[in-house]
Amino acid sequence: MDYHILREFADSWAALGMFAVFIGAVLFMFRPGSRKTHEDTASIPFRHDDKPACSGGCSGGCKDDGATL
Repeated sequence: MDYHILREFADSWAALGMFAVFIGAVLFMFRPGSRKTHEDTASIPFRHDDKPACSGGCSGGCKDDGATL
């Protein structure tokens, strides 16, 4: 293929296609009913704000045994 043909395609139809994908992603993000999903995802870092999550292997609460990873 000739460089000029590919360049013309990239300047017209490929740019239009990328713009359509961008608009689709924005519309998908702001769709009705997605608020709960976005709020749940945004609160992930704060889920164990009071205490760390226990891995389930300890019976009397999680204790730091001084082991390093």
